[in-house]
Amino acid sequence: MLSLSVRPEQAGGQPPSGGFRPAPQRRVTTLAWAFVAASVGVLALVAWGPAVLRAPFTLLALAGGLWALTYGMRRNAAPEQRGPWRCLLVAAWLFLVAIVLRAVVPGAAATPPGPMVLIPDAFVLPAYLIMGYGFAGMLRRRRATEDAPARVDALLVGLATAFMTWTYVIAPQLGHDGVNVLRLANSCFPVIDVVLLVLVAQLTLAGGARQPALWLLIGGSTAMFAGDFLFTLRDGQILDLSQHTVETLFVAVFLLVGASALHPSMRTLTQPQQIIAQDLSKVRTVLIALVVVVPTVITTLEPPRGVVDAAVRSVLCALLVIGVLARVVRANNSQARAEQSIRRRATHDALTDLPNRELLAETIATWGDRAVAEQLEISLLFIDLDRFKMVNDHWGHQIGDELLCAVAGRLGTQVREDDLVCRIGGDEFVIALATPSHSRYAESLAERVLGEFVRPFRLSVGEVVISASIGVAKSLGGAHALELIRDADTAMYKAKGSGRNAFAMFDTSLRDEVRDRMNLEQALRGALERDELSVHFQPIVDLGTGELEGFEALMRWRHPVLGAVSPMQFIPIAEETGLIVEAGAWLLRESANQLTRWIAERPGGARELHVSVNVSVRQLRDGALVDVVRDVLAETGLPPQALWLEITESGVMEDLNTALATLHALRELGVVLCIDDFGTGYSSLSYLNRLPVGIVKLDRSFVSEVGESGANEPIVRAVLAMTGAMNLRVVAEGVETEVQRDWLRAQGCDLAQGWYYGAAKVATDLDDWIRPPATV
Repeated sequence: MLSLSVRPEQAGGQPPSGGFRPAPQRRVTTLAWAFVAASVGVLALVAWGPAVLRAPFTLLALAGGLWALTYGMRRNAAPEQRGPWRCLLVAAWLFLVAIVLRAVVPGAAATPPGPMVLIPDAFVLPAYLIMGYGFAGMLRRRRATEDAPARVDALLVGLATAFMTWTYVIAPQLGHDGVNVLRLANSCFPVIDVVLLVLVAQLTLAGGARQPALWLLIGGSTAMFAGDFLFTLRDGQILDLSQHTVETLFVAVFLLVGASALHPSMRTLTQPQQIIAQDLSKVRTVLIALVVVVPTVITTLEPPRGVVDAAVRSVLCALLVIGVLARVVRANNSQARAEQSIRRRATHDALTDLPNRELLAETIATWGDRAVAEQLEISLLFIDLDRFKMVNDHWGHQIGDELLCAVAGRLGTQVREDDLVCRIGGDEFVIALATPSHSRYAESLAERVLGEFVRPFRLSVGEVVISASIGVAKSLGGAHALELIRDADTAMYKAKGSGRNAFAMFDTSLRDEVRDRMNLEQALRGALERDELSVHFQPIVDLGTGELEGFEALMRWRHPVLGAVSPMQFIPIAEETGLIVEAGAWLLRESANQLTRWIAERPGGARELHVSVNVSVRQLRDGALVDVVRDVLAETGLPPQALWLEITESGVMEDLNTALATLHALRELGVVLCIDDFGTGYSSLSYLNRLPVGIVKLDRSFVSEVGESGANEPIVRAVLAMTGAMNLRVVAEGVETEVQRDWLRAQGCDLAQGWYYGAAKVATDLDDWIRPPATV
């Protein structure tokens, strides 16, 4: 069935080419239905009115139909869309000439037909051909010819109609003595009607929704087919009908086709449509059933009149059977393809076309039966791309998808024919393989896969380098797919925790770690409410004067059963679960309150103190961070410059655009921003220059060897030179010896903190630092 929906650019907005602007749709629609209503009245008078009124109202109806066809074509269709409608208009004029000639030429309407009938028929024949060309043009412009099932169904309708036409119109003519050539010529018109019917049927069946203009056009075509069929039966003296009855049908043709052109939806009949080929829907199934039944019923009611009649009917029936069989076979094949497509969509990833989690589970279950019998080992490589989010954030999801497809291609080159490469999540891939027990094929494959990530991926934006973390899990058969995936996933996180770009083997101890982690997470969820969290402060001193500059606030957790829990354990959990957002806000508030009290207690110069608070990646992404800081400053009265916020390099770079917006908003509040652990991530002048920071904290891994082995001294000098040129102050973390302090002081480092000055303590243990001012 042909879709008649109008695309937005065709329904309004942009006018068609050539400057054509259709008339307002509501006004033209009203005019079209008013014309239909008037046509019903006029047609009723033509059919059943007084004889004296039939002629004038017939002329009125014919003229009205021509006017509607002409006016509607000009008002509703753009110039480039009018071709098929012009054909219908020319055909209508030719039909009108033929009607007039039948009325005025003596013998042109005689029954039985005489030679004079050929005069109007000379106009009718080209009218049919031109009309058929117009219908074909509509099919071509609407792309309805792309619907092969509709074409076959239309041909079946045509064959059934041809069977009926042969039986009731043409075959009876063969029974007359000395076949009347005029009768046979007159019988040609129903045959032409069959061809036109095929075109109209295809126009009707190919597509989706039917617009009013199509219904009106179908109505006009049906009236024409019925009129021609009855006219031929009447002329052949097969059926006793008045000429007036037949002519009424032809008048209806003019009115219906005119109304079709007058309706605004007529433009959809000559516009390209999205044609979706349909197979055996309910309507088409009923249609095909009727097509099969028609010859049977007709043959029962009207037995063949001779050998020729029987032969023609047999050929038509054979063609019908072949057509129906072809239609059913096509429908079955289409159904099979649809089921296969649905099955593939259900078991394969839409982006990479790799098997998905469902097919992976099925495959592992199948291999499990073999593994037990053949002593095979089932292995899974769980592959997760490192920092894939940065690719999406920097280049967009389209490039991210491009990278995923490239990764899928690379993985496919490293496996055997029987191995299974799957994509089970965003940037998560799995390779499943079955090998003899105790084989090291899985480990060697993991190494080869990591080697593939050394080479850059060539994408549309250029070369992109990314690494991967791999977890490997093995089973000797009988393992459930979900358990094996879970174990490989656990091993993958172990690889990520070891620094990424590596693979790790699963062992049962990892399950214990996961269990302990889950227990720790559950305990952490209520730690704040149970008042188990506390703040410890580590002094930060001025290297030049030795005076106290401020403190770094550090969160600590003491569990009633577990005791003191290392920040290295609970901070990552809080970050992953989102608990860090609430805990971080609490840390900010507690730190600001404590510094406010210290400022109030400390003698002169107290306002030079500051407190430095770590801000996690999760907090940085949280939209409420700026409001939290603003509220803390307002509640505590702490000067904004006394609050330092520490952010990590990696945290900023994971979502640079979002981070920059948040950092600038924080800087506008007046707080000081610090880059924490500088030198361990994306240390570069280009990115540092974009960040609104005032402090750089040098990571303890660089400080630990200065002044002694000298291994990192060139790096530290370079950092100090770079930050000095940018007017940034530097805090050296992890200062533990006097040698380190002296070397850093000699290089011009501004501030320092570490065990040399003191460990982090609760506020009550720092009175010596607060009163009186300390110098170190």
